Amino acid sequence: MRMTGVTARGVIMPVFREGDPLAEMICNNILAASAEEKFPIEDGDIVGVTEAVVARTQGNYATTAQITKDTQAKLGTDTIGLVFPIMSRNRFAVCLSAFAKSCKKLIVQLSYPADEVGNQLIDPDLLDEKGVDPYTDSFTEEEFRKTFGSTVHRFTGVDYIEYYKSLGDNVEIVLSNDPAYILNYTKNVIGCDIHSRKRTKRRLAAAGAERLYSLDDILTSSVDGSGYNEDYGLLGSNKATEEKVKLFPRDTDSFVSELHARLFEATGKNVEVMVYGDGGFKDPVGGIWEFADPVVSPSHTPRLSGTPNEIKMKYFADNDLSHLSGKELEDAMKEMIRAKDKDLVGNMSSEGTTPRRISDLVGSLCDLVSGSGDRGTPVVYIKGYFTNFATK
Repeated sequence: MRMTGVTARGVIMPVFREGDPLAEMICNNILAASAEEKFPIEDGDIVGVTEAVVARTQGNYATTAQITKDTQAKLGTDTIGLVFPIMSRNRFAVCLSAFAKSCKKLIVQLSYPADEVGNQLIDPDLLDEKGVDPYTDSFTEEEFRKTFGSTVHRFTGVDYIEYYKSLGDNVEIVLSNDPAYILNYTKNVIGCDIHSRKRTKRRLAAAGAERLYSLDDILTSSVDGSGYNEDYGLLGSNKATEEKVKLFPRDTDSFVSELHARLFEATGKNVEVMVYGDGGFKDPVGGIWEFADPVVSPSHTPRLSGTPNEIKMKYFADNDLSHLSGKELEDAMKEMIRAKDKDLVGNMSSEGTTPRRISDLVGSLCDLVSGSGDRGTPVVYIKGYFTNFATK
């Protein structure tokens, strides 16, 4: 009798280096883990591979000099404005340093009270206390500090205004939630937000920006032998060294196909495969939305597309089946699951189930299991994801 539902385990891997045969090595390690820890490989299992090891083995890196060269080619070397960058030493500092080297003057426009992913510059309650309307009020750095005082991040202890200014002697900070505010300083602009980038770019274009790009427009092709990403450019990049970033991986469709084929050849089982980055979840204490990548999963096998189609068991237990208990209740519930409609959108029976894409849900699960530190498990093996209460 089946006694468990979804299980996810991190699979320990070697430290991957550029040029390693990633799909082959992952397949071999999964087979070894299956044999050693006695878990079967079955149809419908899922293998998640973090984007970081895909990019590392591809050698998908870029230096500040290469970023600078591409920026100058697209925006010139006079004054450049950056709009809505996130506040992150890991995610944005190296890019900002490269942008500062590309021009005579760099104006960095931060949003407030927090950045796009929830890193707070100031306590939001201060807006009410100071009578500030974040939708209309814009500030120079001096005005902002005079109004709000300290801008030291409560978790990292970093003053991001000072830190970002330290990355170039030509950096000036302004603060506004109106993207067009930057046009008071320059018409050459890079939109640096992630998930709202298309709207920001549209608003800047309508307001009169002339040379206008987003992070996904920078390094879309190789510059002096650099890595690149034709779809996302600098979006999803991470600090590798003080002078180099690791880019979001490219050609992930081909990697997913290769690993899927290797697993099928070795086991005869149809194991789903995905590449995943940040999970789409929010820290309830810090308020940070842990989603600085452009997507949760850039590539995955077809079964991981779409959204779940699930009924809400507790709804039926409290309503239609409230007169039953024990085995009668279990049997009736299983029958309702088997008989459910193929599309429950808008149906009361699915009310309360989260309407998120399967790839986002599975990718978030993988991110939580693998962690981002020293677990050594950049590959996650998931069993039972496509089962339910009625599965035998």
